[in-house]
Amino acid sequence: MITKDFLNNISDKRICVLGMGISNFPLIRFLLGKGAADITVIDKNDKTEMLEKEGLSLKTVFGENYLSALADNNFDVIFKTPVVRYDLPEIQDAVSRGALLTSEMEVFLNLCPGKIFAITGSDGKTTTTTLTYLFLKAYAEKIGVNAFVGGNIGTPLLPRLDEMTEKDFVIVELSSFQLMNMHAAVDVAVVTNITPNHLDVHKSYEEYIDAKKQIFENATVTVLNDDNDVTKSLENEIKGELRVFSRKNSVKNGAYFTDGNVRTTNGDILPRNGIKLPGNHNVENYMAAICAVMNIVPFDIILKTAAEFGGVEHRLEFVRELDGVKYYNSSIDSSPNRTINALSVFDKKNIVLIAGGKDKGIPYDALGPAICDKVKAMILTGPTAKLIEKSALDEFSKRGKEPDLKIIHACNYQEAVPAAKAEAEAGDIVLLSPASTSFDMFKNFEERGNIFKNLVINL
Repeated sequence: MITKDFLNNISDKRICVLGMGISNFPLIRFLLGKGAADITVIDKNDKTEMLEKEGLSLKTVFGENYLSALADNNFDVIFKTPVVRYDLPEIQDAVSRGALLTSEMEVFLNLCPGKIFAITGSDGKTTTTTLTYLFLKAYAEKIGVNAFVGGNIGTPLLPRLDEMTEKDFVIVELSSFQLMNMHAAVDVAVVTNITPNHLDVHKSYEEYIDAKKQIFENATVTVLNDDNDVTKSLENEIKGELRVFSRKNSVKNGAYFTDGNVRTTNGDILPRNGIKLPGNHNVENYMAAICAVMNIVPFDIILKTAAEFGGVEHRLEFVRELDGVKYYNSSIDSSPNRTINALSVFDKKNIVLIAGGKDKGIPYDALGPAICDKVKAMILTGPTAKLIEKSALDEFSKRGKEPDLKIIHACNYQEAVPAAKAEAEAGDIVLLSPASTSFDMFKNFEERGNIFKNLVINL
């Protein structure tokens, strides 16, 4: 484990930064600022230009055989980027010879002096992270301390470590990739839900679940979704305080939904019509965040936030209304379950759905019923287009009905958006909810959503 003592003696350590992910540029600057003198960057792709733009002059090993550097050097510590698997033979060989394997996020969590709220899940983790941050930020301002948010949500926190004190609140979103092989302690761990995801990277669904479980391995308080089969099955593994949330049943410690209200076991009430965000899945996100800050944040702050918060970009984001048709960007929807949640927000079969993208190796069968119930036309792109189409047609067949939706295949969004406009009538919804990752045509879901928005604005 990286400790303050390690940092105090960092000048004589041989350090490897494995993979030049977004978070590793701040990591390198942090290490250099602490006195590191021997850093080697290794990556499959040549990142020389990126390093030069950042003004960083370091030893590098780039190319197909980049992992050979682990055998050729006796590194003291290896900082792994999240997308690189920890169990690669070259990495494990280096570990067997004494190298410490860690990551930018694990180091931050080990060194962070503040109260850490760590959030993960297959769906809803960014909205839950944002809500938890907004609750704690408003409270922090009242009591004269600070709140920080970062991690998988897009902001590295390590560079801000020296700003933090033990009185501050730190909210961290963590992915399954960040959690694999991580053993850091947190104060509050939240798992919003677990459904099949990222099976193109994880070896199995079981491995994916095990990665998520790392978040509460050393947590003081754990918050779990009592309605999700997987997270409910984990309740007996919790060592510290367990809080749960449910839309179906009352709970002993946590939050639940009943008679149109979110209620806590402390007696607090948040009316559903007091939450600006649409969708039952956002009720769950609120309950998860409320459980995270129970006994800390006064409930009047939660009520005020619920009335004002309109959502996170690329998550059922309203773009514009044109000729009576409303356009929504939900580019974050990178799995069938996310698209099912997005479709559930709307109560009519009047949706023109733009979907498709890169396959993550997860099943699409469950998407079919939602499409049949809510979608009048689909514009499909990318490798998963046929899977999404099959899920809908199979569901119509099960129901013994002829398909009553139009299916159009498009090569790109420049074709898809005008096609969606042509199919939509006044009163309809055009919804971008891909049910797939963006990496077939885009750098990330943000780029995908921004291109969609630009095309819609220019219609």
